[in-house]
Amino acid sequence: MTLVLVAHGTRDPAGVALARRLAATMGARLAFVDVLGPALREVLAEVAGPVTVVPAFLAAGYHVHVDVPREVAASGRDDVTVTEALGPHSAVVSAVTTRLGEAGWRRGDAVVLAAAGSSDSRAVADVHAAAQRLSMSTGRRVRVGYLATGTPRLRELVGELRATGRRRVAVGCWLLAPGRFHRAATDCGADVVAEPLGTHPAVLGRLSELAGSHGRHLVAAHSCGAASGDSIMRYC
Repeated sequence: MTLVLVAHGTRDPAGVALARRLAATMGARLAFVDVLGPALREVLAEVAGPVTVVPAFLAAGYHVHVDVPREVAASGRDDVTVTEALGPHSAVVSAVTTRLGEAGWRRGDAVVLAAAGSSDSRAVADVHAAAQRLSMSTGRRVRVGYLATGTPRLRELVGELRATGRRRVAVGCWLLAPGRFHRAATDCGADVVAEPLGTHPAVLGRLSELAGSHGRHLVAAHSCGAASGDSIMRYC
């Protein structure tokens, strides 16, 4: 079996280096779905089967539900399984709590979860699920502040909390890798801004767990009555 870790591309060298470290730790090949290559279909053309693809995404939105299946279909292979994404799993959320503590979070601080944001409602739901779990571990209501897509924006939310009398605001980052989103988070005006999750042991453990799961078998099936070349994807 071949493992392939698929991640969002980035032009930030530190982000690329992190993706490579994660893949190396898993003993997996690395592919990207955006910004840079190699693309998933290119990696699938090179490796022996069967193949398990692990999406290294904290929220399962368009890339997980559309891009990854499309790349698998384009490869023409029928021996590929795709696992769940990292997602708002309790182990991954525990890594946010640890990162907050490392950054100086104190009990009683107002807590915000910073996320890039998405126009995909499934990804937004995952982020809010992570915030709910973080609320349980911090003992405080955790609101979500967005860095790129969605409202409220992180800086505005931190300012709102200040205006309501919160003396200290701590920001946990629902971000896997360093880069422009984390740089924006550090400039939001909070007292504490946690580091990205990176290679936290809980993240590595979750990736290992996914790699060992059976995943979902992904096949391309021609729909009845569809024009030649049209296909639908189904998970079995």
